[in-house]
Amino acid sequence: MTIHTTSLAALAAVLATSGALAYAAASAEGNDALAAAAAPVSLTQAIAAAEQHANGKATRAEYEHSRKGAYYEVEVVQGQQVWDVRVDPQKGTVLTVALDKADKSDRHDKDD
Repeated sequence: MTIHTTSLAALAAVLATSGALAYAAASAEGNDALAAAAAPVSLTQAIAAAEQHANGKATRAEYEHSRKGAYYEVEVVQGQQVWDVRVDPQKGTVLTVALDKADKSDRHDKDD
């Protein structure tokens, strides 16, 4: 009976450890900072591309994921307009540019 209990305890420990390792691996894969650091185009280069394309100054930038793939999202101010510029992290080319009518993704705007 003691051998059986010891075997079950060892099995439980192995399962718990493998579950924790799997969770840690999944967390690292989903970490935007790690993915951005591994991208051929740096955040700084993406900001420069967005500023040049929109002829303005970047005020915010982050690495994002969508169903179509990863991209840098850069907010660029040009005069009184704010543009959302998406930059390809593999090539450094501008993917899309759209006028930002309201900054819905920034929860702190109401507090500012």
